[in-house]
Amino acid sequence: MMTGSNPQGHGRVIKADADAITEAATALQAGAVVAIPTETVYGLAADASNAEAVANIYRTKGRPDFNPLIVHVPDHAAAERLAQFDDRASMLAFRFWPGPLTLVLPLQPDAPVAKAVTAGLPTIALRCPAHPVMQAVLRQSGLFLAAPSANRSGGISPTRAEHVARSFGEAMPLVLDAGACAAGLESTIVAVRENGWQLLRPGPVTAAEIAHLLGEPPLPVTEARIEAPGQLASHYAPSKPVRLNALEATPDEWHIGFGGISGDDNLSTDGDLAEAAARLFDALHKADASDKGGIAIAPIPSEDIGVAINDRLRRAAA
Repeated sequence: MMTGSNPQGHGRVIKADADAITEAATALQAGAVVAIPTETVYGLAADASNAEAVANIYRTKGRPDFNPLIVHVPDHAAAERLAQFDDRASMLAFRFWPGPLTLVLPLQPDAPVAKAVTAGLPTIALRCPAHPVMQAVLRQSGLFLAAPSANRSGGISPTRAEHVARSFGEAMPLVLDAGACAAGLESTIVAVRENGWQLLRPGPVTAAEIAHLLGEPPLPVTEARIEAPGQLASHYAPSKPVRLNALEATPDEWHIGFGGISGDDNLSTDGDLAEAAARLFDALHKADASDKGGIAIAPIPSEDIGVAINDRLRRAAA
């Protein structure tokens, strides 16, 4: 078992080649935390069955321990060792895995995960990632990997290795660098209930796609308990104040534009929401590093993945 330190590869960014994947798998087996790219954002991964390794995720992030972690698995068969799948959950897994969808499902009674992973809840959040590096690490390590976003808790999510390095500073774990994340927004989170399903966090897989597959609209989310990441009111936040729906910026604001609103930086000059999602967190990191005192963000249409973009922006501004 490890102590509070990261036993291998501390403070290094390395290209995510075959040697790096082997090093990461070995470090994870030894109880270390390692930052690994996924198609959504970079994740801070540790062995989900190792209580001390999971505790080190919370320590490294400064994350509240009532906030559960997503466990990453290589495939559907592995997921069934951890959670109970009904027909609807299996439909979602077969349609959207590997990919940016997290399922919150009833925990298997004998699931080999540390208690802190689920924050004591009877459910577990699972995802099968599509990124080849994360898949390779999962398969080579033979572990289930708890992996929240690789940044300080509440801060801007990392979509590049340098974002991870900047967020953690001297406490940086080993980081596998595979360039920018393709999706750029955290996964959609869906809870499958006995009487329907709930959208706990919007993301790249839209509520309309899920409703079409399952043949029913989502149930309202009424309970206050935190069952999955991204449900806190303030999250994804820069160190500077954020102003939304800004057609113009003040002299002391960095302006993030969209479409015809050019700004100091632009999420997509063509008004492409998928491009805007992929660039969102990188743009927020750039704005936060600027010499301006605040951040102004142009209006983003609330349609398709724009719903998820606006969800992140509201929490960033909270």
